[in-house]
Parts: sequence; structure tokens; C-alpha cells
Amino acid sequence: MSTTTAQRATSATGAANAGYRTLWRWHFYAGLFVMPFLVVLAITGTLYCFQPQIEPLLYPQRLIVEPQATPRLTEDALLAKARAAMPADARAVTAPIASAPDRSTEFTFRLADGEKQSVYLNPYSGEVLGTLSVERRFMQVDRMLHRKLLLGKPGELLMELAACWTLVMIGTGIALWWPREKTTARAALVPRFSLQGRALWKNLHAVMGIWLALGALIFVLSGLPWTGSWGKQFKALATAANLGAPPGSWGGLPLRSALSGVRADQHAGTADTGAETQSAHDGHGAHQANMDSMPGMVMDDLPLPLTPWAVGNTPVPQSAHAHAVQALPLGRIVALVASLGVQSGYDIVLPTSTTGVYTVSYFPADPKDERTLYIDQYSGTVLKDIRYGDYGAVSKAVSYGTSLHMGRYFGIANQILCAAISLGLATMAVTGCVMWWKRRPQRSFGAPSRERAAPPMRGWKTGLVLLGIVFPLMGATLLAVWLADRTIFGRATRQPA
Repeated sequence: MSTTTAQRATSATGAANAGYRTLWRWHFYAGLFVMPFLVVLAITGTLYCFQPQIEPLLYPQRLIVEPQATPRLTEDALLAKARAAMPADARAVTAPIASAPDRSTEFTFRLADGEKQSVYLNPYSGEVLGTLSVERRFMQVDRMLHRKLLLGKPGELLMELAACWTLVMIGTGIALWWPREKTTARAALVPRFSLQGRALWKNLHAVMGIWLALGALIFVLSGLPWTGSWGKQFKALATAANLGAPPGSWGGLPLRSALSGVRADQHAGTADTGAETQSAHDGHGAHQANMDSMPGMVMDDLPLPLTPWAVGNTPVPQSAHAHAVQALPLGRIVALVASLGVQSGYDIVLPTSTTGVYTVSYFPADPKDERTLYIDQYSGTVLKDIRYGDYGAVSKAVSYGTSLHMGRYFGIANQILCAAISLGLATMAVTGCVMWWKRRPQRSFGAPSRERAAPPMRGWKTGLVLLGIVFPLMGATLLAVWLADRTIFGRATRQPA
């Protein structure tokens, strides 16, 4: 080979590898920050995905009953027994409606100190099976770890940042993996177990990462709309562009019902909803009731485990207060909802004041069946009936993303797929840590060195800038990392690739 040919070959190789170390450096920083959060997200997400299977194993005495041939007690009879089992100042706030023959009936109460507690009953005999704290229930703790590390707002922001930096990690990882020169697709997509040491770890990390990249991307993009900072801004923007919440969610529909034509004898013989309508003006009870039905409240303020993303900012209507008319009992509302096509698997928020409404939240596995209803507690008038077809394009996409993210859309196969992706990402974090540890020089941070001559990489720089604009919180940290990289870490010694 002539000198000129050799120089051209060297030049071509250098061009092909231009930017490689810069991408590796950013991949390193992203992975270093994301790794601990990714492990937490993977473990808690996998557990939460299997909630339907795990919870009956954790609380069998409360959740599971022996199916019987005898008819189930009415919702009102069961609610009365639940009230009798709870302190006098406790208020029933939520009633999950389920018809499975082997499951107990649950009612959620708010205690005088504000804590929420669920009470479980045998639907056939009315026997009280026990209680559970809503906030200390295992799956609720797991969910709060997944969303905010049990640290409140700071933890929520950290998890949001980790999700955003995962996008950087995925993008730079794909670029580092991208086949170069004469690399075959098989060599790029199939692990080479013949390798040894750090080379084997690197190959497993790269191949596993590319197989998981699409699932990881879907996980991140479907989870971000639920975050407390960017997610709220995104929902407001989508609504402003008529692509998010259904019509009327931000105004335009009446928020208070009218009682025209309703007679006091219309509901003769019906049971009162209980202490809510009798003692809404009694001391602490009145204050707590008002807290549960204040004007201006939205769906996200209600004591519901989950609500469809599209209706989170929907204002909750109010019933017209009528002294001479009794409130409809829970059983009548359940029958009404069944006549509207929703039979089971939904939650009802009970009215806790004279102007409160029955709020029905149906959040099934198939987003097309999602339903939110507001029912006047006196007349039974449906004040709003929000369905999937009322959603904007963005909300429809988020609904499907959420169902896939939670492993609900296509049953057990969806759960297994989510678990495989989650645990695979956790494994990626571990293998990345092992690789860093094996090549890390003594008494050094071990970050990959910079390019001798900074490559243009205009596409990547533009992408990072756009990412920082779309996710402002991440943009601030990107700038902070770039400044720290230039000023604090300096030029690291060249490390082997």
C-alpha cells in the first residue's frame, strides 16, 4: 500500500470515528446520572405492573372471599355496615365497584386527621374483613417510589430529570452502536459470547441496549405526560391547541345543575347517602366535606387511585342544593351507571357536601372504553359524560401510551413485555457500571476523553438544544453538565474504547 493510500485510509477511518468519543462522553454522563434512578424505576415499575396478581397475595384475608350462591348484599347495605365499622367522624369518600364473585367489597373513608383508610367487607354476609391505610398500602408506596422516590416534589423533579436524561442515553447509545465500516447486521445484533473480560461486557451492553431501545423510548415518552412539572405544562399546551382535554373541560359547560321539575316525593322510600348530607355543617365534618367538594376542584383533586390523563384538569360540577329533597342512595347510582353501559371495574367518588356530585371514573385496560361521569346527587341527572371520542388527538395517544406503559392493554403478555423491558434496562445500568469500574483508572473520575479536534456534529448539537427547549428543566441541567465538563473535569486522559 502506498503512502498516499495509507493516508487516505487513515483519514477515512478518522472521519468515520469523528465524534465517537464526544458521544461516548455524553453517554457516560447520562448513564452515570440515570443509573440509580433506572434501577428504582425498573423494580418499582415491574412490581406495579403486576399489581392485580400481587395484591391478592399480600392481603388475601381482606381482598379474597369464597364465592357463594346466595345473592350479594346491596351497595347501600354494605356501605351502612362499613360506616358502622369506622369511627363516627370518618367520611366515606370512594366506592370501587367490582363484580368479581371472589373479591371483597371496598369503601375508602377519610378519617378526622385527613388520613384515608379502606375497609373491606364480604359482599355476601356483610362481615367486615379488615382495613388498610391507603397511603401505606404496599402498591401505593411502590407507586410513590416510582413517581417521586417518596420525597414529594423534589423527588418528582428528580424522576422527571432522569426520564429526560434517559433520552440522551438512548440517543447516544444508538449512535455508538451504529455499525461502522464492514460490520454485519448479525455482528451488531447478536451477542458474541466468545469474547472475554471487558470486551464481552461491552458487547452485551451494546447489543442488549439496541434491542431495548424502542421499548425504553416508549416507556419514557408515555411516562413524561404524567410528571408534575413538564407533564402539567404539556397538558395545558395540548388543551390550548385543542388537542388534549375534551370540550368543556376548561369551561363552556354548566358546572351547577338545576332542580327544575324535581319533586321531594320523587325519591320517596330511598335511603339517604348517610352522614354526608346530614352533617355537612357539623364542625370538622363540614370543613372536611368542603375540602372534598370545593368550587374549582378538578378531577386530579379527587380521592381516586387513577384517572384518565385527558380529564385530570376537568372542573368537577356541583349539584343544586335542595333542602327538601333527599340525596339518591349509592345503589341507585350504580344501577344508573350500569344502564349507561358501565357494569363494573370503576370508582365512584361519593358526594361529601350538599352540593357535591357522584363522580364516576372508569379507567379500563382499553382506552377506547374510558368514561368519566358526573351525576347530580338529588335528581340523578348526568351533568357530564366524557368519553374517549371526546378527547383530543394528544390525549388519545397518551391514553394508549399509558395503558401500554402500565402493562394493561393486552393482558398478561403486556405485563411480561413491560417487565422484560424494565428489568433489561436495570441490567443495562448494572453492566454499564461494571464496564466503567473495569476501565476506571485509579484516583480518576474515568470519563472518556474529549476529541483532540472537536467535530462539528451539528445534528447532535441541534438535537440537544431542541431537547433542552422542549424540556426546560433538562435544558438547565444540560447546560450545567456542559459547563462542569469544560471547567471542573478538564481534559481527561485518553481511555481505551
